[in-house]
Amino acid sequence: MNRNSLENFKIEAVGLKVPEKMIAAAESMMEQGIEKFAIRGQIPADKGMMDLTIHLKKSGQSDYYYFNKFDIAHSKAKPLEKEHQYMVITPDDKGKNLIRKFDSAAQAMDFFREQAKSSELATGKVTDKDLQYRDTLATMKDGKVDFVKKEFQQIFYSPVLKNSHYIDRGKGYTVEQATNMLQGRSAYRDDMVSRAGVQYKAWSVYQFDQAKDKYGNYTIKQFGEGYGFDLKKELSTYGIKEIDKKETAEKLVTDIQNGNKPLVSVIGLDGEEKKLRIEAVPRYTNLNFFELSGKPVKREDYRKDQDLGKDNGKDKSKSKSKEQENEISI
Repeated sequence: MNRNSLENFKIEAVGLKVPEKMIAAAESMMEQGIEKFAIRGQIPADKGMMDLTIHLKKSGQSDYYYFNKFDIAHSKAKPLEKEHQYMVITPDDKGKNLIRKFDSAAQAMDFFREQAKSSELATGKVTDKDLQYRDTLATMKDGKVDFVKKEFQQIFYSPVLKNSHYIDRGKGYTVEQATNMLQGRSAYRDDMVSRAGVQYKAWSVYQFDQAKDKYGNYTIKQFGEGYGFDLKKELSTYGIKEIDKKETAEKLVTDIQNGNKPLVSVIGLDGEEKKLRIEAVPRYTNLNFFELSGKPVKREDYRKDQDLGKDNGKDKSKSKSKEQENEISI
């Protein structure tokens, strides 16, 4: 195989924050010379799990491989117990059970729904001695679902959020950014390129309330530099201890720009220090604060200067029409 191809893939995959196990699995497939393949893995989400699939394809003119796309899908299913898997059990014409195994709840549910006969969706250890102790989640008779376990109903009937991201020579949204955007947050990139070839910086967020594009993906709304959201300036208006040191401040900014909800120590108006999670909301040019339980809290309770906060609010209101000019939908 082309060793330069492997080296370039590793550099791109690490830069895009693909999990190490998936990179190693892709390397094995490349060494076997397989023309086109997909590697599947999972990433923990705020709630449930995030499925990740990376796609690689070998050039028709050489042994060079291209990493052009990854898919993400979010279900609310909880992580499985150790050595457990999802399974779809379908009896064949001879009465023998055919078992298809999955690590992903979303993939298992999709496969289960495609069955045309009697079938069962379950979790457990897929061995002959352990199969009898499986946990039945749903059953189907003659192609129609006739039972869903009560504790599994919300997961089974809730839509699985899915999206694909295309990569151009290692450039694009990272896996971390894409998974956070699929959970409703914003991510920042400073290497965006317009159709005219001009580089720019912008925050991006999925538009879940808009129709998907012709490829089945969510459209993205972007907020450029002229929109009025300055993350570092906004952080400085709150009593956040992490911004007092260069190292922790830089890490905090990077975490938020990647769409995460980092934990911070913040001093309230009452002088008490509290641990909270924060996220960026570029559209409204501010930050959101949350209890560790996920409950929102009032950001005003943690501002350093209440008068400054009021002035900022007036300024933002006056410049609203100007800021809207810097919204970009793609």
